Amino acid sequence: MAVLITGGAGFIGANLARALRTGAPMSGRPVPGLEPVDEVVVLDDLSTGDAANLAGVDVELVQGSILDRDLLGALAARADAVVHLAARPSVPRSIADPVASHEANATGTLYVLEAARAAGNVPVVLASSSSVYGDTPVLPKHEGLPPRPRSPYAASKLATESYAIAYHHSYGLPVLALRFFNVFGPLQAAGHAYAAVVPAFVDAALAGRPLPLHGDGTQSRDFTFVDTVVAVLAAAALGPVSHDEPVNLAFGTRTDLNALIAELGAVLGHDLAVERQPSRAGDVAHSQAEHSVLDGLFPDVEPVDLRTGLEATVAWFRTLAPAVGVEDA
Repeated sequence: MAVLITGGAGFIGANLARALRTGAPMSGRPVPGLEPVDEVVVLDDLSTGDAANLAGVDVELVQGSILDRDLLGALAARADAVVHLAARPSVPRSIADPVASHEANATGTLYVLEAARAAGNVPVVLASSSSVYGDTPVLPKHEGLPPRPRSPYAASKLATESYAIAYHHSYGLPVLALRFFNVFGPLQAAGHAYAAVVPAFVDAALAGRPLPLHGDGTQSRDFTFVDTVVAVLAAAALGPVSHDEPVNLAFGTRTDLNALIAELGAVLGHDLAVERQPSRAGDVAHSQAEHSVLDGLFPDVEPVDLRTGLEATVAWFRTLAPAVGVEDA
């Protein structure tokens, strides 16, 4: 069994690559029922990923872009499954440069799907985002809601999943488009302008700085520990599991940022200071997944709870001191 992971030197991809080869992601928690595969090939241009994320893991790292169609086609032809995670992440980054986000996320996905089709309809598991729901007030957000993207990033992810579903219906390509909800955990970047909220908070807390809180902290998220995401991705790729519509990848929890700060303080054993900052353009107020479709496809996956995930994340960040602010995903 050979698996190609695009973006596999990034945060989620490197955790998945490690799990596919060793049975456990960076946290060291074994993925239940996962037998290591024979070969993992990682394609990453290292623009946001880092080869160091794969240190000690027996994978083939190919430095290159998903926009290189010849390279992508050659690698897809060697694969039994493709997990497509390569992307230009971040809502604020997309607002700063929408064309670059479209090229990486929408055009890049089209090239991945074409390569998989040309290789004989190799199954493709790919990452979309809960951001496609936009400011839809309905909670929890179910897959039948009309998308309402509020940022170029969200629009590019809607294009990502739409192309995947179109290829399924047009060419019979097995696909699974998963809408990620606020994934966090070891290997996630901190210390840069586009850092996600959990690594930004953990980085600041361990450095003794106030936590940068955009808005009033009442905005809520369905935080998903990376080990849970890895378990779903591995099961999907190795099954393979496909579906003819996008699927939420989260389990219906809802934690506001004030509660997240309190929980992180409990993990660290002390209260945390906060530096309040203006709300960011493109951010949505609340996010929570309806997960019945996911449960039906992956009945054996048990999500890791927020407290356990935060403890594992803090433990990993502590191994980085004093270089905890270096971008690596």
